[in-house]
Amino acid sequence: MTGSRHPRRMITRLVDGRICAYDLAAEDRGRLSPVLVWSPAPGDDVVDHAVAADLRRLYGTTPDAVVCVTPDGVEVWRSGLEPGSARQFAHRPGCVLSPDGRVLWVYRPDVMAGRGRPDQWVALDAGSGAVTAQADLGTAGHGGVQLAHPASGQVLLNVGEGQDGTAVYRASLTGTGTGTGTGTGLDLFQYPWDDRCLIDLSPDGHRFMTVNHDQGDMAVHTFPEGEVVFTLSVDAFGHEPDDACLEWSGGHLDPDTVVVTVVGQTEDEEEWFRHYRVDARSGRVRGDFDAHGRDPYDIHPLGDGTWLTTDPSGHPVRRTDS
Repeated sequence: MTGSRHPRRMITRLVDGRICAYDLAAEDRGRLSPVLVWSPAPGDDVVDHAVAADLRRLYGTTPDAVVCVTPDGVEVWRSGLEPGSARQFAHRPGCVLSPDGRVLWVYRPDVMAGRGRPDQWVALDAGSGAVTAQADLGTAGHGGVQLAHPASGQVLLNVGEGQDGTAVYRASLTGTGTGTGTGTGLDLFQYPWDDRCLIDLSPDGHRFMTVNHDQGDMAVHTFPEGEVVFTLSVDAFGHEPDDACLEWSGGHLDPDTVVVTVVGQTEDEEEWFRHYRVDARSGRVRGDFDAHGRDPYDIHPLGDGTWLTTDPSGHPVRRTDS
């Protein structure tokens, strides 16, 4: 927490080889300026990153390690992803910081890294880098998407396995050493799907959004159960399934609205995309939504009625309808 009227809400982006942190609580509009910039150490190819709300620590994953540094770039701790891997591509370890800043959740794509062991999901003490809990996963993923629940301490993980589909997990720390995962103190649950891609959590944490792996439909689910609230296929947006499909992008514009992305090609094979507003509770399509993005993925809804696109410089642009 900070002394301002609102708690800090931080995001990070990689811009020109540097990790930039932006404070969304400032409520600025237009192109955002970073409040903190970190240049990774030589040899550290940072593929994912996070920052503490008080700006005192930055975190990053490389193909071989998890690192924590001060704003001045001084290394606080380093946790190696052992055993070492000779493969530098096709595996992207990911990280997300818990809302209270105490736990750094790390997805390790160890199968694709050639480490001779299953993929792992690991909870690290954000202050020391010590392993708090861990679990072996039944996946061989290239990378993962992690979403931290705003209040419960639970985290969602989507592991992408290429043509083999996806796996979606939910985990929390039990503190008792009796978790259902193979890692001590980690309660691990796998949703019964291999064909749904996790897109977003609602700002109140009551629902989450997925898109089918074959891009035929999207769904909103209850959290944590995963029960389907509604499903929409591409024809619900006025497009023929043979001519268009749903993209793996979008999310909650506000607690009552999700943004859904449809993509396709013209008869001249020119690619196009459109965003649509959908009522997050009923599934009613409200109409087109112009995000002003440069491609189908250039939209990051923030859940408060604003969203981010990207400036040509690489920095985010915060937009609103008003």
